Amino acid sequence: MAQQSLPGGEIFIVDDDQSVRDALSVVFTLEGYHVTSFGDGHTFLAAARARTPACILLDVHMPGPSGLDILKELNAQHYGAPIFIISGRGDIPMAVDAIKNGALDFIEKPFDAVTVVSRVREAVEAWTRRAANDDSPDIMSMHFRDHQSLTPREREVLAQIAGGASNKEAGRCLGISPRTIEVHRARIMEKLGAKNAADLVRIVLSEGRTQP
Repeated sequence: MAQQSLPGGEIFIVDDDQSVRDALSVVFTLEGYHVTSFGDGHTFLAAARARTPACILLDVHMPGPSGLDILKELNAQHYGAPIFIISGRGDIPMAVDAIKNGALDFIEKPFDAVTVVSRVREAVEAWTRRAANDDSPDIMSMHFRDHQSLTPREREVLAQIAGGASNKEAGRCLGISPRTIEVHRARIMEKLGAKNAADLVRIVLSEGRTQP
């Protein structure tokens, strides 16, 4: 019962490094979250299928299945909570792959507590806000060239772009970094064959039609 009364909700921390788990647990507990930590992917997957936390922080390098393998196993594109990948500076290509496979965003090591808490809080708030009241352009129900190739999150980003939002504004609305917005934007443009942002908007607005 005490878990339900905590204002921040539950955070899952998945990292094989005990010191990282302990440090993040202390930080988030002090911020009013209930923290459950896991040292391996299999134990985490069992818990994540049994209940949905407010947010997940998942290390990209794990014993056994990697962070990428875990994202695929969890079907992260359709999971009911934001997932952050924790990566080192040399793991950026892997972090980008993680975003393609459903991670919301990535946090680079070394990180400071204030930044991690702030980014998680923004992501949780944005996630909750969109679930309660999605007031973005109705890209989800529009049909345009290769629209089926876009993931749900790419459609959310596209809705922001089509609405004229900058990377910073889109990131703030969706609870992710402008850098990650750029990753999604590049993927969307590649999938839709757009030469630039203006061409992207033209494809959506000129070819798109709302499904009855």
